[in-house]
Amino acid sequence: MIKLTEQELKRFIISFINKKETENKDIIKYSYYELRVKAGLSENEINELLRISRDYFQNKNYNVYFTNAEYYYKGKKEKS
Repeated sequence: MIKLTEQELKRFIISFINKKETENKDIIKYSYYELRVKAGLSENEINELLRISRDYFQNKNYNVYFTNAEYYYKGKKEKS
């Protein structure tokens, strides 16, 4: 696993957020597999991505939920 520099991590996070937001504006999900295995991020890098993502999406009036949180989407109870 390659450790990203701070600048590389920021670029990755911005790109990742933009990609996710264009895929589906209604609901945006990140999986551990996607971040840890496919992207090869460390636990600290994942935490930074989640922190920045949370702030970004909350500022855009999204509701943000983390692991095992329950929420309603289109009238159905879901679990993150």
